[in-house]
Amino acid sequence: MINFKFSRLGFCENPQISTFIHTPRIVCGLRNGPRKPMWRKRVLSTEAIQAVQSLKLAHNSSKLEHVFSTKVCRLLKDDLLDTLAELQRQNELDLALKVFDFVRKEVWYAPDLSLFNQMIMMLGKNKMVEMAERLFVELRNEGLEPDTRTFTEMIGAYFKVEKVSKAMDTYELMKASGCDPDKLALTILIRNLEKAGEGTLSAVVKKECAKYFDYPQKFIEEVERKYPRRKSVVLL
Repeated sequence: MINFKFSRLGFCENPQISTFIHTPRIVCGLRNGPRKPMWRKRVLSTEAIQAVQSLKLAHNSSKLEHVFSTKVCRLLKDDLLDTLAELQRQNELDLALKVFDFVRKEVWYAPDLSLFNQMIMMLGKNKMVEMAERLFVELRNEGLEPDTRTFTEMIGAYFKVEKVSKAMDTYELMKASGCDPDKLALTILIRNLEKAGEGTLSAVVKKECAKYFDYPQKFIEEVERKYPRRKSVVLL
């Protein structure tokens, strides 16, 4: 009988087994879009796995510098980007930011809006709004222009820290910039405005859905069904 031992990344560590077993990770949500079959997903290379593990084990600045100079700097482009993506997946914010800055200094780096969008999403998730705002400015300094996804991530970040007016300002800026809000953006707006008790603003956003969808009422009903309003409790 063979005993199987699995690492945190899902690899079988038994030396008698030459292959690896990958545990599927199911993620649901509009942001991620349709899921591709798991076997088509890119698998982390040994070098990328070692880099992630070494970064997480480096508990001070000198050890981090050593990891960057001995492991991270030797990674090929795809492996380096995979390392960044894996740190984002594990919500290792500080390490992801350091690798993100490292990527932007590489000779092969070309301004990439998707990288900024992923980092802004991560920062918003962790309520680091000021840093997300900084990246929003920096992407423009690199010659990029925010798209619908960028504005949506900023809107979500503001709602995370209950800055409703900032979220609405960003929504207006999105439209003024020529970016049509998609279902994700409008869902985030409607859901969070109603959660914040901003029924009037929510009604305005719902009315504007007619500009972007053929069947706006159906979309609104789906949002309300998925995220029902909380009923207030009256104490007698």
